[in-house]
Amino acid sequence: MRRRALTHDVHEARPIVKWAGGKAALVPALLAELPQEIRTYVEPFAGGAALFFALASAPVRRFRRARLNDRNAELVACYRAVQRELPALVERLGTYRYDKELYYQVRDIDPRELGDVERGARLLFLNRTCFNGLWRENSKGKFNVPFGTYKNPRILDPLLLERANAALAGVKLTNDDFAAACGRLVAGDFVYFDPPYVPATRTASFTAYSASGFTMVDQQRLVTLLADLAKRGVKAMLSNADTPETRKLYAGFRWVPVSARRPINSDPSKRGAAGELIVMNFEAEAVAPARAPRAKSTARRGAR
Repeated sequence: MRRRALTHDVHEARPIVKWAGGKAALVPALLAELPQEIRTYVEPFAGGAALFFALASAPVRRFRRARLNDRNAELVACYRAVQRELPALVERLGTYRYDKELYYQVRDIDPRELGDVERGARLLFLNRTCFNGLWRENSKGKFNVPFGTYKNPRILDPLLLERANAALAGVKLTNDDFAAACGRLVAGDFVYFDPPYVPATRTASFTAYSASGFTMVDQQRLVTLLADLAKRGVKAMLSNADTPETRKLYAGFRWVPVSARRPINSDPSKRGAAGELIVMNFEAEAVAPARAPRAKSTARRGAR
């Protein structure tokens, strides 16, 4: 497979939003498990898309094409604005300032009445100035996080957005169900799933990244999809919390336990390292990159 060399502009592209469940700290361990060559790369739960940006920033890309999908319509609109209307987005975002009264005025705007540039600027402004950078929506789809206290938040970062624009060139952006985002994939394609996690405890459930939520029925659907993709020859990888329930769900798949830092939590004492599982529906390649230092060196297969 011929892999495409990149221009300098895309190097060091990284997530443009702070998103609950972001994978920046886990990227080295994820890269260690990825196939070396990918035809179409897909993220059905894009979020901050840390793994995608890491791959897009590499001197030589592993993938030919890419698709980013998320159920949060505001996030997808923001990515479209960065991809297609960057100058207008930068200009609009530059009009915002760190101000509590303005924050609540912007928060109360119905984004469904806005175009992509306005929606994208609104999301980035709220994301950079809300409490703990936490994006959360209620059952009616309304963003409801309070104003955050910062010394001098950087609302506009032109270079960050320019690099993201270069990375997103040619990428398909969709706002579908995760299963629909995996339609028509064939052998040689690759999917990375980063769903809302299985709760570590009965009271720890947080799935409100979008109004649709994510239930245990959805977790079961995801398990079935992972197995179906394997039958079609589509390699797929998934990250989730390392819990007894998760290990039970993915028994029979190859998995690697890792430790990753979780920077977003309403309780600061719970923002430290947490156990996670990297689950794969394919066997390890004969020659693979070195593992990240914090990733455990042996993979286990759950009992069937």
